[in-house]
Amino acid sequence: MDKYKRISSVDEGSIAEEAGICEGDYILEINGHEIKDILSYKYYSNDENIELKIGKADGSIEIIAVENPYYEDLGLNFEYSLLSPSRSCRNKCVFCFIDQLPKGMRDTLYFKDDDSRLSLLHGNYVTLTNLSEQEIKDIASMHVSPINISVHTTDPENRTLVFGHKKTGDIMSRMSFFADNGVIMNCQIVLGKGINDGAYLEKTIADLCSLYPAVNSVSVVPVGLTKFREGLYNIEPFEKEDAVKVIEEIEIWQNKMLEKCGSRVIYIADEFYLTAEKEIPPGEAYEEFPQIENGVGLIASLKDEFKSAIKEITVKRREREVSIATGRAAYPLISGFARAIEKKVKGLKVYVYEITNNFFGEKITVAGLICGCDLKEQLKGKPLGQELIISHTMLRAEEDVFLDDVTLEELEEYLGVAINPVYNDGYDFVDAVIGEEE
Repeated sequence: MDKYKRISSVDEGSIAEEAGICEGDYILEINGHEIKDILSYKYYSNDENIELKIGKADGSIEIIAVENPYYEDLGLNFEYSLLSPSRSCRNKCVFCFIDQLPKGMRDTLYFKDDDSRLSLLHGNYVTLTNLSEQEIKDIASMHVSPINISVHTTDPENRTLVFGHKKTGDIMSRMSFFADNGVIMNCQIVLGKGINDGAYLEKTIADLCSLYPAVNSVSVVPVGLTKFREGLYNIEPFEKEDAVKVIEEIEIWQNKMLEKCGSRVIYIADEFYLTAEKEIPPGEAYEEFPQIENGVGLIASLKDEFKSAIKEITVKRREREVSIATGRAAYPLISGFARAIEKKVKGLKVYVYEITNNFFGEKITVAGLICGCDLKEQLKGKPLGQELIISHTMLRAEEDVFLDDVTLEELEEYLGVAINPVYNDGYDFVDAVIGEEE
């Protein structure tokens, strides 16, 4: 039996439990279709009448028929969440962030994931260069959407430079195949100065816009550069005038697509506006915020939510001191929020600290890449009040651990204050600052 298909537990009261499926069994087929991975499991189990081929621990096989009129989850959990090995990236991208990590961090941080299953299930970005033609056909046949794609450039010669090898595949033919089969795509272009900008960016945007509406959105984000680039491709950061030029070029496309299709399609990362020292567009410019998890429109969304949230404050006075730690990029915004809340709630004192990213380098200014060691070093001995508020993006997904392996508990003990990781939501931010009444 394939160990990746082993069932680790069965939910109590679930369809699977009622059907007699047990921990230690193996999922082999559903309605005659081989279960290759988690995508095929989810796709074929989404039916009213299901015939399961189950392997038992003693090597025997059972065929079990179940009815699922309400399309419920079957209640099976697996030792390996993908039901197959994780797929790593074989590219050698010139701006790969993992190649810029220092030595000595936990092993999982060095794993280069390029797994379409994680894209479809959790929103990770994939390049499509590491997928076989059969895997491309499987995704299309199951009509699973949306898939997030790191395109970077559509020019074949430029792709050789960006991805570090010649076998990058015909990205446009693969994406056109997805479009023809009803697969929705969100794309990102990580932009490197002098690498895939200028005429290359113009071609890439034109190619992707030609696939609208299957290409639902495209974000353009600047390359992230850490201080650990010794021996890597020389990349210069975007300066103010560079960022202004990028914004102007993309805004032409936004206006063109808005007039033609009713949607801007292309969206510019907040970081470009901050670098250009230009005002962030209003929330409506990001439409449905399709790329907010990619740092695109996050500031506009926070502003809108904050404006609504602060109007709903009913507390007139609260004797409370609280502190906030954030990155350089968000510091002016967060400071403004804090002062506005202080004016609204008498007795409230908010300390806001701008954290310099010494761990990865000062060019990294986003809050999500701040490490525990920098918080320790830069906050020790400073007034922190009753609680320190940080962005939850500083922590590893579903864990209380920073990128440098400092735990939340360890940082609380070191600083002598309770720490409250808050989601990037204006309402949550206001609630966290005001706190609950004692």
